[in-house]
Amino acid sequence: MSADIVIHNGALVTFDPDQPHASALAITGNKIAAVGSDAQIMALIGPTTKVIDAQGGTVLPGFIDSHVHLFGGSVELEYLSLYGITGLEDMRQAILPYAEANPEDKMLFCVMADYGILGTGKTLTRHDLDAILSDRPLAMFAPDHHTVWANTAALKAAGLLQGGTVDAGSEIVMGDDGLASGELLEPGAYSPILSLTRYGGRDMLGLTAGRDPEPPATPAEREMDKDVIARGLAHCAAQGITGLHLMDGNRYQLELLSELEAEGRLLCRCLVPFHLKGTDPVARLAREAPALRADFQGDKVRCSHVKMFIDGVIESGTALMLQPYPGEMGKDGNCGDEVFTQEHFVAACVEADRLGFQIAVHAIGDAAVRRTIDAFEAAQKANGTRDSRHRIEHIEVIHPDDIPRLAALGIVASLQPGHAPRGHIFPPTGVGNYIHPQQIKGAYAWQTLRETGAKVIFSTDWPVIPVDVMATIKAAIAPLDLGKAWPDQTQSLQDTLASYTRDNAWAEFAEGSRGRLAEGMDADIAVLTHDLTQCPAEAVTDVKAIAAIMDGQITFQRGVAG
Repeated sequence: MSADIVIHNGALVTFDPDQPHASALAITGNKIAAVGSDAQIMALIGPTTKVIDAQGGTVLPGFIDSHVHLFGGSVELEYLSLYGITGLEDMRQAILPYAEANPEDKMLFCVMADYGILGTGKTLTRHDLDAILSDRPLAMFAPDHHTVWANTAALKAAGLLQGGTVDAGSEIVMGDDGLASGELLEPGAYSPILSLTRYGGRDMLGLTAGRDPEPPATPAEREMDKDVIARGLAHCAAQGITGLHLMDGNRYQLELLSELEAEGRLLCRCLVPFHLKGTDPVARLAREAPALRADFQGDKVRCSHVKMFIDGVIESGTALMLQPYPGEMGKDGNCGDEVFTQEHFVAACVEADRLGFQIAVHAIGDAAVRRTIDAFEAAQKANGTRDSRHRIEHIEVIHPDDIPRLAALGIVASLQPGHAPRGHIFPPTGVGNYIHPQQIKGAYAWQTLRETGAKVIFSTDWPVIPVDVMATIKAAIAPLDLGKAWPDQTQSLQDTLASYTRDNAWAEFAEGSRGRLAEGMDADIAVLTHDLTQCPAEAVTDVKAIAAIMDGQITFQRGVAG
């Protein structure tokens, strides 16, 4: 019987201990039918077989990005990126043509505005943005999506110029004149700004609220939202990605993804969480989460984890630390912002674990990481130990005493190498200004965590950084040398690829069906232009995907129009 698809002339990285290397594989239906030599596999080519010549490039299980914001990332592909721009004049030269080209936008929205975008050491204010554009609402996202800066017109339109009451952990920063300065910290402060964007903030509701649009999206808005998500999925498939773990969620997004699947437009498998906010009562979990999970248990669209935020980010002084920040950021003893009280957070983790959910917690500061470990430990004591695979997202700073606790408790370290100051994407001098010298030992401690036996998985947190796989691989295997104070955390290529494929499949409890190239496994496969094992680490970003295959269907093929 002939195969449906044959990939040959490849350098296979199988993650199958019985056959770690091969040069070809065959796909029948949605499963891998055989793995072997070119001669063995090409004998399975029939008149209707699609044949992909890997041209000596790496062939491996499809990449799984285990921390993304798909809806928001898809939308942001359309917005003006200010990445790499510094100074008001350069901002003006980028923004004004964008404004002219988008006259219908109720508010102009930009993304990837660095915290130091002014280049003066000062924080961006509404007055700075007014100097660029004063007669139309203008706002911009920081890369980490924890801060928005808005001009006066945008603040007025959003009803924020006079300040207002916000959720714990959020802040409308006020100026000396008694009016909002233009800096809005965390979703509780900036959500009204997002409602003015092209998509009415629907793309961010799964992150900012975990709730559905209210009033409900119109049929036209639903089609608009599906179309932009479909474009985002195509963008992911072009990187060789076949699976995504979303870290924002609501029923609305699950419905859109299910409709895309029914229409044949779902190009990546999607796990979508139930999002519990720090202001939500614990009872909301039992009231809503099991029903959401029960309604979405497909092989391609599934709800099985609960997402929570316990702190903010280092750059804005909102990540929760064990000691006050250094310098001005530590004024008045600032140790960051508590999104949950610890009692509330522990109760939420115990309940989510009791209900059988996997838990994923955004925890960046060393106090936030410790609190999360403590909460997961409390859940084990309350409910008994099970194969929960609970995850801590980011772990940008961890106290050395807490490092061995992850492996001991079976906690997954979900890391983003591209976020680190050594990762080639953000300024290398950034975070080092906001943490104490003694904290550096536990900062972005990828290899230190791995060597304890903790499971380490990799992702991008798109759109915090691009969803491009190779940029993250470069950050892991060829990080910048930040000097003697920073321990070397360089990752091996094999560990990096495993953390981006096999181990991400394990993290979604799919190790029996995905993450390896072996007979009977799901046909989720990436084919690359180069053999990664022969490619200099510094040049890995030259590598592209030749093809992506998900569930036996070719979702991307370079040079072939989709």
